[in-house]
Amino acid sequence: MKHRIVVLGAGYAGAFAAGNLARRLSGADIEITVVNAVPDFVERMRLHQLAIGQDLTFRKLDSVFAGTGVRLRMARVTGVDPERRTVAVTGEDGDGELAYDTLLYALGSSVARHGVPGVAEYAFDVTGRSSALRLRERLAGLGEGGTVLVVGEGLTGIETATEFAESRPDLSVALAARGEPGAWLAPKARRHLRSAFDRLGITVHEHTGIEAVEPTRAIAADGTSIPADVTVWTAGFAVHPIAAASGLEVAETGQIVVDRTMRSVSHPDVYAAGDCAYAIGDNGRLLPMSCGSAGYTNMQATAAIIARLTGSEVQTTGLKYYGNHISLGRRDAIFQMVDGDVRSKSWYLGGKAAARLKSGVLKGAGWAIVHPTFGMPKRRRRLATAPDRAGARVAA
Repeated sequence: MKHRIVVLGAGYAGAFAAGNLARRLSGADIEITVVNAVPDFVERMRLHQLAIGQDLTFRKLDSVFAGTGVRLRMARVTGVDPERRTVAVTGEDGDGELAYDTLLYALGSSVARHGVPGVAEYAFDVTGRSSALRLRERLAGLGEGGTVLVVGEGLTGIETATEFAESRPDLSVALAARGEPGAWLAPKARRHLRSAFDRLGITVHEHTGIEAVEPTRAIAADGTSIPADVTVWTAGFAVHPIAAASGLEVAETGQIVVDRTMRSVSHPDVYAAGDCAYAIGDNGRLLPMSCGSAGYTNMQATAAIIARLTGSEVQTTGLKYYGNHISLGRRDAIFQMVDGDVRSKSWYLGGKAAARLKSGVLKGAGWAIVHPTFGMPKRRRRLATAPDRAGARVAA
């Protein structure tokens, strides 16, 4: 019988990993199933563009995986049983169950509301396609002089605020930050960011924590009321509680605790990649939830899965950041180089050149996803051992 690999999630981590596994392992020995709740590959890094009204093309996952041997199961994951090695799903065909021999958990993350009153009821976010479309509809109905407050000074918050301000100069856009936006950047890059805010007319509320969101305003920790016809919440990410409920070992964040090869420390048949993996980088620090981490962790996970199934030595891939790309609208950006401890170097690239570089990175990531196997090779690796359905682990 074939070795069953199930990949949960077809985002940046899951889609690329599935294609890489199909490209490098023999179809005579394995079957790969990808479970995803929506039919399209969603470029999460572009969702703020979708929200402000820009037209984006979403690739159908069935066409992405056509001819690769990867099976697509359109369904929502409702549970994982790592002892029985099964995944519970629900979709248009009703409830079901998938059995696996190797599981790659890559369900990603959603918005973290931090228990702030009113966020769930009144705030919008750009962490998913449906939520971005909901925000798009609201912004389309907002007339001249409407107020938009973006909460969060991270990369998503900065990119969202600048994109909105550039695309809709008729709106009054503000950014609420617990600290200083771009505080991690080098001094020259911080000045570039501040200049972009000024040029785009963005009001920045520094050292302002938001304690409540209401229909037409947000309330700061000091009691200040900030007008907001629309509040966009970008104050962090949270993972789905499925992993914690399954009995897998998780961190306080709910992320799956993995070893250096992205293998679950509690269940060796399970690997994690992307935002749901509690992975330590080469500098000894926790990898942040980001597209970059999705790339690093999925490459390490697939390398480990392939090596163990084919009886090869597991090679470690790099888990090191080299810099941050920050879009500031369509015509401006910042590329900040960092050292091994993720401290900003003095050099940075800004302006149109950085914008072209960021655009190239996005296009490259999108191309890699929609060409998941890069053209199937003529020779693919065979498995060293057949799976033992009675419960024995494969190629430990």
